[in-house]
Amino acid sequence: MMQPGWRLVLPIIQSYQKVDIRTKAVDVPDQKAITRDNISVSVNAVIYYNVSDASKAVLEVENFFYAVSQLAQTTMRNAVGEVELDELLSQRDKVSERIRSVVDQATDPWGIKVDNVELKDISLPENMERTIAKQAEAEREKRAVIIQSEGEVVAAANMAKAAGILSTAPGALHLRTLNTINDVSS
Repeated sequence: MMQPGWRLVLPIIQSYQKVDIRTKAVDVPDQKAITRDNISVSVNAVIYYNVSDASKAVLEVENFFYAVSQLAQTTMRNAVGEVELDELLSQRDKVSERIRSVVDQATDPWGIKVDNVELKDISLPENMERTIAKQAEAEREKRAVIIQSEGEVVAAANMAKAAGILSTAPGALHLRTLNTINDVSS
């Protein structure tokens, strides 16, 4: 009696082989690659696939599990080489979909259907991580200076408006001076 999710395939040599048709999650090990902007990265992923045609999976490729893993590794390196680092980091889904599409198309003749590819981790060299951190810090400082200068512009406009009001009322400037002296003495 067969377990659910298994099919028997009759290969040419008249012996049966069990093929698991359930979805498999295969870890694609770390792959060293160079992005289009010449930055070396290490990327790993997981690929989800299932056997859609057990006969083809047994007859068309010697070891479909190994073949899918190897194909995913080379495709992942190629896909990383086609994008710049910023795109790789910000658009992981797009890169994952590109890998899935290429691997799925290549494995169709083997009776394999690729459901999904997910990039798990993208590792950068330590010096590149420091450079990116410095760049992010410089961006934050730039935003802080811009916000501060915008605040000073608003404050200067308000002070000019107040000076205009004080200059039109007789004795107002004298009252403001006395108020400031009172604040300082507190």
